Formats: sequence, structure tokens, C-alpha cells
Amino acid sequence: MTKLALVDLGRSFGQTAAVQSVSLALAPGEFVSLLGPSGCGKTTTLRMIAGFIKPTAGRIEMNGALLSDPHRVVPPEKRGMSMIFQSYAIWPNMTVRENVAFGLKLRRMPGEDMQRRLNLILDVVRLGALADRYPAELSGGQQQRVALARAIVIEPEVLLLDEPLSNLDANLREEMRAEIRRLHDEFRITTVYVTHDQSEAMVTSDRIVVMSQGRIEQVDDPVSLYNRPRTRFVAGFIGRTNFLDGHIDGGMAVFPGIAAPAGMVPGLKLAPRPVSFSVRPNTVALHRTQPAADGIWCFPGRIVERAFLGEHWDYGVQPDGSDLRLRVATSPQDVHGLGDAVWIGIDPARIVEIPPAESA
Repeated sequence: MTKLALVDLGRSFGQTAAVQSVSLALAPGEFVSLLGPSGCGKTTTLRMIAGFIKPTAGRIEMNGALLSDPHRVVPPEKRGMSMIFQSYAIWPNMTVRENVAFGLKLRRMPGEDMQRRLNLILDVVRLGALADRYPAELSGGQQQRVALARAIVIEPEVLLLDEPLSNLDANLREEMRAEIRRLHDEFRITTVYVTHDQSEAMVTSDRIVVMSQGRIEQVDDPVSLYNRPRTRFVAGFIGRTNFLDGHIDGGMAVFPGIAAPAGMVPGLKLAPRPVSFSVRPNTVALHRTQPAADGIWCFPGRIVERAFLGEHWDYGVQPDGSDLRLRVATSPQDVHGLGDAVWIGIDPARIVEIPPAESA
């Protein structure tokens, strides 16, 4: 069953195509994030879902009923949706309780039912003790909770969030992304969340839609998206990675200055051709002496950069005789000095083939 469907959705502004042929189906209660850099089309897509922008191609449906196409747009207030903006948009002259009750009053909910509903929501978002305060008396995280409570209290069919954490500091962002997921798990409202922050998307989402230049690059759950990117863009945007660009020749994967047995990569076709791999920094191991090469690619190299980031060391490593520079993430206890000779171990089972650079 599909709750919300985007079918070949498009939007152009003059000669500029902001969104192109976007198709996506959300199940009831699913949390889906639209993730990508600025200008990728994610916010335009969200605003079309909300009814603020008319599509120039395709259509949007909810529960099988048409909401938008190039000829007709159901107004935002008649869509059964709530939207949370980057700026929170809560009323400064109303208390927390009055802000959260605003939508219920517009719907003329009876007084006793409204108070019961209000008290429930305020407790769920942990604002019961602050119900009589004004927004100016609240922290940024508390204001965000008010915006969440106001959106949820009316029990929308779909909840839309447009970069809601971008105004918070790093610690509050981490706290609030967990809070958003907790509230979703409690209420199971179908949710579309727009962000450029991959950590937010990874923590909150059932599925992530990675967008670039108005198109969908990949739709997947967070684990699959990280471990099995299908395009060069996704591999580089979701987390950090090393790109190994080379070619297959005589059963070997040949890269600048180094080569390794191509047959060790599961499922890799051995026909001569250009080839590219994504190798995550945390999948590369560093050894002080040459390890047993069974099942791994192994090259001698040297530490050319290093940075201690608390939870891990970040190394730049250059294989001997090669211009390649690999990023490697190791534990805090795995300490190597600048210029140290090391052996680089890559597990072929943990690398991912992606389209070569020239065809990406």
C-alpha cells in the first residue's frame, strides 16, 4: 500500500530544470529523507509535495487521490499535511501551550478533547513543565520541540520537515535528530525530511533519497546506501571514500603504480575494461610489517598526513611508486608517525565497483 506517490515529477523555472523525472512511493508510516547538496532539487520537491509549487510535469498522489499535476493543485491547507520550517515559525506572542493549540482551535476541537490532546503531546515532547513560557524564554532545542508538537498535535497524514535543525549547534542537532526519530517511532506519521546533512539522514530515516542536479541518484536504506553505493556521486557524498580508478588487464586490477588480483573482488567481471572502485577509509588497515596476503590486497607505502580526531586517527597514505593518496581511518590506539613505512591492507570483499570516472 502506498501513502504518498511522486510519479515522474518535474519542475522547471524558465529554461532551468530544478527537478526532473522524480518517482518515489512512500509506505504508510515511513520516514524518508531527501538528501543532497544545495541546488539538487530536494527543497523544490518538498514544496511541490506541500502544495506551495505547481509541478510542470508528472503528478503527486496521496492515498491514490491526485494532489498535484501541471493543471491542478490542491491547496496546502486541504492536503492533511503539516510542515516544519528551518525558522520554526512559532508565534512569539503566544505561550508554548497556545502555540501547540493553534491548529486544534482552527479545527474547532471541543475544549476538553483539546486539553487532553494538548497535555498528551506536551508530555511526549517533554514540554509540560514549560507550557506557560513564551518562545523568547526557550532554548533553540525547546523551540524546535514546540514546532514539532504543533505539527504533530493535529495528527497530519504526512509530516514535512525542511532542514529543521540547521539553526542549532552541533550538540543540539545530535540531540534533536534522535528526538525526531523517537517521535516518529511513537506516532508513525508518514514523513518526508529534507536535509543536506548525511548524519541527520542516516540517523532518522527508513530510506534515503540521494539527489543531484534535480534527479534521484539512489534510494535505499542507510546501511545499503553506505555499503553499496550505485554511483560515483553517492559514494562520494555519503561518508568519505577513496576512488581507485584503473583498468582490468590480464586478470589484474591495475591502478597508477600498483596492481592487484582482480579475481579477489567478488562478482567482478574480468574482461579488459576501465574500472573504478569505492574504498571506505575505515575498511583499509595499516600494518607495521608485511601481513599474510591471504584474501587481501597488500601494498607497501608511507604515512604522508595524519590528524587525531578523538574517536579515530585520520591518515593520508601513499603506496610506494604510486601517485595515489589513500585516506585511512584507524582506532585511537593505532598510532603511526609522519613518514613511517607501513603496509596497506585492503579487503577486496569490502570494496564496491562503481561507474568509471569518464562515464560517471
